[in-house]
Amino acid sequence: MNGKTVSRTRTQKAVKPNAAFQRLMYDATLPAEDVLRAYHSGCDGIANPETVERNREDWGSNLVDTGKHKSFPRRLAEAFINPFTAILTVLAAVSFVTDVVLPSTGEQDFMTIVVILTMVLLSGVLRFVQETRSNNAAEKLTSMVKNTTAVLRQYTGRQEIPMEDVVVGDIVLLAAGDMVPADCRIIKAKDLFISQSAMTGESEPVEKTPHVVDISDGKAVTECSNLAFMGSNVISGSAEAVVILTGNQTLFGGIAKSLDAKREPTGFEKGISSVSWLLIRFMLVMVPIVFVINGITKDDWMEALLFAISIAVGLTPEMLPMIVTTCLARGAVAMSKKKTIIKNLSSIQNLGSMNVLCTDKTGTLTRDKVILERHLDIHGTEDVRVLSFAFLNSFYQTGLKNLMDISIIERTNEESENEPSLRRLSTSYAKIDEIPFDFERRRMS
Repeated sequence: MNGKTVSRTRTQKAVKPNAAFQRLMYDATLPAEDVLRAYHSGCDGIANPETVERNREDWGSNLVDTGKHKSFPRRLAEAFINPFTAILTVLAAVSFVTDVVLPSTGEQDFMTIVVILTMVLLSGVLRFVQETRSNNAAEKLTSMVKNTTAVLRQYTGRQEIPMEDVVVGDIVLLAAGDMVPADCRIIKAKDLFISQSAMTGESEPVEKTPHVVDISDGKAVTECSNLAFMGSNVISGSAEAVVILTGNQTLFGGIAKSLDAKREPTGFEKGISSVSWLLIRFMLVMVPIVFVINGITKDDWMEALLFAISIAVGLTPEMLPMIVTTCLARGAVAMSKKKTIIKNLSSIQNLGSMNVLCTDKTGTLTRDKVILERHLDIHGTEDVRVLSFAFLNSFYQTGLKNLMDISIIERTNEESENEPSLRRLSTSYAKIDEIPFDFERRRMS
């Protein structure tokens, strides 16, 4: 109980209640018919494309802002702004005054300025080009991934559409393994359990029902049993739900906005910063001492100033930013050959300092097609009854038919040409009930 209370408090702290959440809570107290009517929808979904577009204009699109896109000038500036380049730029400005402005014509020396500015320019340009290429590659990969959801609309029936095309009032069809595309009000449910760990931190799935809830006791929004939230996923069962909040108005959108803060500096950046401050401290101590001692002993304060500045330049390793950036860029190129994109060069050092890296295997590349080869009984012999029972299970299920279901149905249709007992399976049976798929039983019945 303590863990649940703490996680719930964190969620409420991160996302303050607003008008959208109040509307969500209010809809949880209404019958499903009233909720559908309020959003110009019905049990079969929205009636026409015009209503879809009107709801999109009235309530917003289903896009969550996941961070501000950095402009070209900002990315260019960030490539050059770091402690080392700041020191070198200041030294270049001082050298310009002492080597170009103060000396008489013919005695001017541009070499120090040219060397320092060349190192700064090469380092910044190399970092900017490498990070820009990596970001472009990452954006292309992101554009290849499309998340879809099943919706029910009167003028198209059931169809799979991209999640960003979902609008308020849409009827979404949920089954085991699906991600909830928006904040929804459940209107029909069958053994529905949803994991809300992304919202509340609770590891156990929560049962959801279409029944009206009472919020007079100060119930939190995540405690409403007839609400499902964007970013949560269906563990078992099936459901139909009407979309109430989309995009940034959702609970997930509010959390994402609160997390859009400045990131912590990497270990590499902290190291560079500490070395830079060490050099600055050395300069603040050494340069005045050298200036004063040299001025007193030689009684030529201008020459003493020039000598003190040369000490400051000598203390600063001008090539260091160039060497560091070149090494990081080389590491990024090596990683790209291993099919890994490095968006921020500074993260190379963090990656290299890891002792153990744990990742989740999310799947393998396939042809997106499953073929049923054989249907065997417990004795290992082919049996047409096995295929018929598999067909009934795949054909009459409520959830979304996956590749395995489709392959079973296709094979049964092929076999039915030579096997009369398979020809009327889709018309001679009536489904009474089903146990939806869940990840504990790993089957549906």
